[in-house]
Amino acid sequence: MALRDESAVQAACGIMHVHGRASGSPRRLGVDYASAVAGVLAAHGMLAAELARARGARVESVRTSVAQAALLAVGQHLAVATTDDDWGERWACGPRPPFRSQDGIRFELETLNPEGWQRFWNHLGAEPADVAAGWWPFQQRFATASCALPESLLSRTRRFPFRDLLKAAGQAEVSVLPVRDEPGQPTRVPACTFRDLPGSSRARPWTGGEPLDGIVVVESTRRIQGPMAGHVLRMLGAEVIRVEPPGGDPMRGIPPISGDRSARFRVLNDGKRVTEIDLKTAAGREELRELVAGADAFVHNWAPGRAERDGLDADELARVRPGLVHAWASGWAPLPWPDPPLGTDFLVQAHSGLAATEPDRAPSLMTLTDIMGGLVCAAGVLAALLRRERTGLGARVDSSLYSAAGVIPRSPAGPARLLERDGRMVLPDGTPVCTDLRELAADPRFKRALNHTTHVSPQPPWEFA
Repeated sequence: MALRDESAVQAACGIMHVHGRASGSPRRLGVDYASAVAGVLAAHGMLAAELARARGARVESVRTSVAQAALLAVGQHLAVATTDDDWGERWACGPRPPFRSQDGIRFELETLNPEGWQRFWNHLGAEPADVAAGWWPFQQRFATASCALPESLLSRTRRFPFRDLLKAAGQAEVSVLPVRDEPGQPTRVPACTFRDLPGSSRARPWTGGEPLDGIVVVESTRRIQGPMAGHVLRMLGAEVIRVEPPGGDPMRGIPPISGDRSARFRVLNDGKRVTEIDLKTAAGREELRELVAGADAFVHNWAPGRAERDGLDADELARVRPGLVHAWASGWAPLPWPDPPLGTDFLVQAHSGLAATEPDRAPSLMTLTDIMGGLVCAAGVLAALLRRERTGLGARVDSSLYSAAGVIPRSPAGPARLLERDGRMVLPDGTPVCTDLRELAADPRFKRALNHTTHVSPQPPWEFA
C-alpha cells in the first residue's frame, strides 16, 4: 500500500503511536513533521552529493522519502521496542505537563537533576511522596514520550500566581517558561548562521564509496541533538571520532541493553570511533586540540560559554586546524537571553510556538526539536564543508533547538480521523495505524529501510547514483 500523504506516513511509521503515548492512543502531530524532516534529509543528500562531486566523484542523483524520514525520527523508540533485552519499557498516560498557575498561565518546567526537582516542589509545599513519585516519569519523558505525574503536583501549581512560581523556580535553580498560545516563533532566526574562520584548506580527494568518505569529524556531544548530527555525517560516509569522558558516556548503560550497550545510545552512535578524554584537565584539552588538528569538522553541543572558558572556541581551534568547520548545536542561539533557561526540547517547543500547533497546546513528548536540531546542525556542517571545498575558507556554524523549530512548518493540521476495522485502527483510506513498533519492524514494506541486528534501526535514508 502506498503512503499517500503525511497522515498516512505518521500512521504507518510509528509517529502517531509515539506522539500519542502521553494521551493513551495514537494521535497525529499538529504539524507535517515527517515531511519537514524529509526536506532536511533531501538537503543533506544534495549537499553531500555536491561535496563529493567537488572532490572528484560522479554523483548524478540522490533520493530519500518521507517514510524514511519518519522512521529516522522514531529510531530510538524502534530500537527500544525491538531489543533482545528482556527489560520492559514503562510508560503510561495520565496527568501531564504543561502545568498551570493560579492566574491561568500554562508553563513548562525543566531540570536535569533530582535536587532541583525536589527543591522546587518543596517551595510549593508538595508532599514528599508525590515529589518522589513524579521524578521518574518526569526524568524519563525524553525516552518514553510519556509523563504521567501525580495529579497532586499539577493541582499544587494552580495554588500560586505565576510570579511566585517563577520565584520558586529561581530559588530551586530550575527553568520555567510559559507555553505560548501563538504557533509562530516570537523571534525569527535563520536555521544556521555562518562566520568565516581564519586559515584555509580543502578535503582530501574523494576515493570512492559514500559521499563523505575521507572526511573526518570530531564530535563531543551528549543526549540526542549533538549525537544525531554526528550520526547523519557518519551515515554519509564521514569518519566520526566521538570524544567521551573517562569511563564512557553514561548513556551507554541506560536500559534496555542491545548487545553490550544501550539500544537508545546505539541508534545514534554505532559506527563512530570512540576516544575517552578528560576535558576537565589541561592535558585533556590539549589532547582534543591534537585530535582536531587532523579533522575537517568539530561538532559540540556544550553549554553556552564552555568552549570559550576552556580555550576550545572556534577561533582557537581554527588556529590549530586552519580551514576547520566548527559547529555548535545549542539550545537557544542566537536569541539574546540575558539569563538563558535550560536549552531542552520541551522548553523550546513551549517558547517557539510549536506546542501551540497541538489541539491541547502541549509540547509533544516525541522530542521534535532534538531530532530536527541534530539534522539542521548536520546540514550546516555539510554546507560549510561544501563552501570550504569551493573557497578554502573554514567557518563557525551555529544552530540550535530554537532555530531548528523554525524549520518545522506552522500550518496546524487537523486531527486525523481514526477508524476501527477488523480489530485494527486505520485511517479512512485504509492505512493501518501502527500501535506496536515490533509489528512495524516486521512489516515487509519497510524491509529495505530497516537494519536488523540485536535491535532494529533505520538504514541510511538516502540513495545516491
